[in-house]
Amino acid sequence: MEYISHPRIVLSQRFPNSVTGDDPLAQIIDGRAIAADIRKEIKTEVDARLAEGKRAPYLAVVLVGDDPASAAYVRGKHKAAAETGIESDNLAYPATISEDELLGVIARLNDDPAVDGILVQLPLPDHIDDQKVINAVDPEKDVDCFHPLNVGRLMLGLSGFKPATPAGIVELLLRSGIEISGKNTVIIGRSNIVGKPLAILLLQKGTDATVTVCHSRTRNLPEITRQADIIVTAIGRAGFLTADMVKEGVVVIDVGMNRVEDASRESGYRLVGDVDFDGVSKKASLITPVPGGVGPMTIALMLRNTLDAAQ
Repeated sequence: MEYISHPRIVLSQRFPNSVTGDDPLAQIIDGRAIAADIRKEIKTEVDARLAEGKRAPYLAVVLVGDDPASAAYVRGKHKAAAETGIESDNLAYPATISEDELLGVIARLNDDPAVDGILVQLPLPDHIDDQKVINAVDPEKDVDCFHPLNVGRLMLGLSGFKPATPAGIVELLLRSGIEISGKNTVIIGRSNIVGKPLAILLLQKGTDATVTVCHSRTRNLPEITRQADIIVTAIGRAGFLTADMVKEGVVVIDVGMNRVEDASRESGYRLVGDVDFDGVSKKASLITPVPGGVGPMTIALMLRNTLDAAQ
């Protein structure tokens, strides 16, 4: 997968502050619109494959247990896949499935030439070793880019899959017309899923950012974030990044997805990011909303990997 060289800028209008009604400085980076563009690009390529007499790419999604959040996320993946012409199936198993049985499922999918991509929805039940399952997936079908071999290829800058959420973040920046090269970029969070691989992508030739990765042991964090041109938050703490921690004109990408109680909602909760949106949006030049920012991009880039696997 290559990043686009001539980004299409997809921004929405400025959002009023939900408390004061004031207009913030920030424009909203519309992740839903950008992800829709990527899905259209994928569909064009899938249609071309079909016109050449080739089969549609096929994605197998493995879901263990009945976690509502995981089930909802998987439904979103299947819906997005259908829009692109990628075929997908939900292989659902009870939470009581043994580790050996699940590894057997992965082995069968690895051996099936009709399966292009394999995605195991995490987290898995406590009695199953997540890493052992990830390691069992054929690296050529690992569309999450979690396998150690694919992580190593990413580290070395070799061709191959790119992890969906970090790659989606880079696409958000590029397609919003944001200059990355040489920019002081601060990532808050060092997870294997977002923080670490994102740092690698941003450092690579072609993106060329100057990257600082912060975490729970980082000292004087506000002093560091106030120097940033671009901030990416991925720590899972609602409203953690506040206005006093950023400078005027910063670009903010919020990866957080946190539930907070909200009695006004039928569900009893609402989703918020790691950023205090009302405060930070007054100082930022561009910012992603939650929901509607990074989330749709993750699914779109996973489908991009599935198509690449079929190619």
